[in-house]
Amino acid sequence: MLTIRTATRDDLPAVAAIYAHYVTETVVTFDENPPALDAWHDRHADLSTRGLPFLIAEAEGEVAGYAYATPWRPKPAYRHTVEDSIYLSPAWSGRGFGSALLQAVLDACTDAGLHQVIAVIVDPGSDASAALHRKHGFTEVGRLQSVGHKHNRWLDTVLMQRTLRDRR
Repeated sequence: MLTIRTATRDDLPAVAAIYAHYVTETVVTFDENPPALDAWHDRHADLSTRGLPFLIAEAEGEVAGYAYATPWRPKPAYRHTVEDSIYLSPAWSGRGFGSALLQAVLDACTDAGLHQVIAVIVDPGSDASAALHRKHGFTEVGRLQSVGHKHNRWLDTVLMQRTLRDRR
């Protein structure tokens, strides 16, 4: 059974381990070294203070994945726009958990009064992320060519965007 819930500090070692896999084994993130656990504690505290979602997918008592929304840019006029991030433990992928996490993040962002969600997806990384975002109403709005270099290759990013409905 899948449970989506707010992340706690106790979840952060599992979050760090999931992300470390993607950092070291894939090109889906441009980080080249996994962040230390302290960096995850700082991110968790910052998002909590801002009222932004940091969610956990829990299955069989295990952290199966996580998702969160971060500010898109630091300038004040961007305060209603966020960027989403979603990562699943490889052992739990292909079960619909990413879709459940993305929907939960979108709902939380809507409830927080946010207006736009941006996804920055590495291409070629995996089409799974772009397909997931399309399924949830995101559209491609741009491509940045050869902006990242990882594992001896140049990589593009695709920008996708979704407008949230106003629940207020």
